[in-house]
Amino acid sequence: MAKSGPAPTINDVARVAGVSKKTVSRVINRSPLLREATRAKVEKVIAELGYTPNPQARALALRRNFLIGLLHDNPNAQTVLNFQEGVLDAIRDTEFALVVRPVDRHSPAMLDDIRNFLEQQRLYGVLILPPISENDDLAALCREMGCGYVRMGSAALDEAEHLVQSNDREMVEGVVDYLVKLGHRRIGLIEGPSGFRSAFERREGFLAAMHRHGLEVPPAALAQGNYRFDSGHRAANELLSAEPRVTAIFASNDEMAAGAYHAARERGVEVPRQLSIVGFDDSPIAAHIWPPMTTVGWPIREMAKAAALKLVAPDSSEALPSSFPARLVTRNSVAEPG
Repeated sequence: MAKSGPAPTINDVARVAGVSKKTVSRVINRSPLLREATRAKVEKVIAELGYTPNPQARALALRRNFLIGLLHDNPNAQTVLNFQEGVLDAIRDTEFALVVRPVDRHSPAMLDDIRNFLEQQRLYGVLILPPISENDDLAALCREMGCGYVRMGSAALDEAEHLVQSNDREMVEGVVDYLVKLGHRRIGLIEGPSGFRSAFERREGFLAAMHRHGLEVPPAALAQGNYRFDSGHRAANELLSAEPRVTAIFASNDEMAAGAYHAARERGVEVPRQLSIVGFDDSPIAAHIWPPMTTVGWPIREMAKAAALKLVAPDSSEALPSSFPARLVTRNSVAEPG
């Protein structure tokens, strides 16, 4: 029970518990670097004294607020949402909060804008989504300002402590292998937007696998998209207009793959009997569309949780991985060529 009189301080907790002030701070910040017996003892004293940590005072001492920034310029709203959910998984029941900041990667003032944002918010650290995560100058700016950062990417962009990455190129090679094993030889690609490392990695994986199987990739088998539904619809119409017609399409994300579904239906092309379609992301649309879509499952929520933990609890076992392998999720949008 809390005693009357002056509010207890962190020094009081340390004295009564017989530990250092630093140990109390670690308990408050939920550091994994403590034995459970020590944690339980300190938490018991905190409860008995009625001690309440002062976030403002702690932020002042650290010269940082307990805010995690999420920087993005991503056209795929579902990707941003899934990443946010993973971050919230990591900081739930802590003092940290998430601040989302969209930026314009095409603006010449982008770095200045981010610098101002970091100075004004005094962030504890930032998480950076592609494609701006691929900007080395942005990473250098974070280091210059003493702001922790973690970059998300489709390839190795930084040291493990500053990175969560997926194996996009390898997985797309696996998609092509899967389609070829079923008998497909004319496979089309709907590419992601230029300037995205993910689009580049997925394109390179597609081309490498096609060449490994000795299959031609004529220009008519490649169509440009921008990760949005309408671009997938337009690109699929381009692919389906060429002769001989492709028997399968790999789209660089699920939203464009859904656009390809729509284009096929408009043309009376049945999925999967006459056209197989594979997406990437395993977003909700993949499971909800009919027939359910075969896709690559990108573990974005797990990646986001690890990225946030690299900032707020870097010694946690869940913060250690930097590479997160994707997986092929087989559903009903793929069949042998008719």
